[in-house]
Amino acid sequence: MSHIISMLKTHPNKPNDPDLQKLADCIAACFECAQSCTACADACLAEDMVAELRLCIRTNLDCADICNATVNVLTRQTGQNPSAVKAMLEACRTACQQCATECEKHAVMHEHCQVCAEACRRCEKACALLLAAIG
Repeated sequence: MSHIISMLKTHPNKPNDPDLQKLADCIAACFECAQSCTACADACLAEDMVAELRLCIRTNLDCADICNATVNVLTRQTGQNPSAVKAMLEACRTACQQCATECEKHAVMHEHCQVCAEACRRCEKACALLLAAIG
C-alpha cells in the first residue's frame, strides 16, 4: 500500500488529500480482488465438479478484468474524466457484488470461493466509499 500512496503523492496532479487514502484503499482493494478472482477461477478449473462452477469461473474472470481496468483508470491522475471514473467505480462495485454472491454459493464446499467472496466484498465497499467521497 505504501507504494500506492507514494506514487499518488509524488504525482504533479496529486488528488485532494482527504480523498487520497480512499483512492489508495480502492486501488489496493481492486488489485487484491483481481488477484483473488483470477486465483479462484483457476482453482475452480482444478475442481472435479468444474461444470457446476462454470458461472463462478466466468464471474470471477469478468470481475478480475473489471477490477484491473478500474485500477488503471483510478491510477491516472493527469487530466480529469470524472464521468468515466464514476462509471468504472459503479461497474467495479457491481461486478464485485455479483462475483461475491456467486462465490458465496460455493463457499461451503470450496474455501477458495470463500476467500474470493471476502475480497470481492472488500472491493465493493472500497468502490462505494470512493464514489461517496468524490460525489
